[in-house]
Amino acid sequence: MGDVEQGIRDEIDQLGGEETAPGLCAAAIKLAQLMDRSDAPTGGANAATALRALTENVRKHAPVKAEGDAVDGIVSAGTERRAKLRAVKASGE
Repeated sequence: MGDVEQGIRDEIDQLGGEETAPGLCAAAIKLAQLMDRSDAPTGGANAATALRALTENVRKHAPVKAEGDAVDGIVSAGTERRAKLRAVKASGE
């Protein structure tokens, strides 16, 4: 397995893209394999352009993670702040 294919497979696994866009993922892997085997600069560049477009679509179709992103951090911080303010108001300070 070549470097490009390994990178694409790792990204697909991290995103969970095969669950929501298996065809796009299969095409991305095939293009990555072509890039790894290609000795022609133009062929590799064309495959890279197509691969970039495919991986953008895989990212768009990837399931949204329930926890751990920046939005969850903001929501969590807001919830904690509101709880502290309610505690202060309830104690009469």
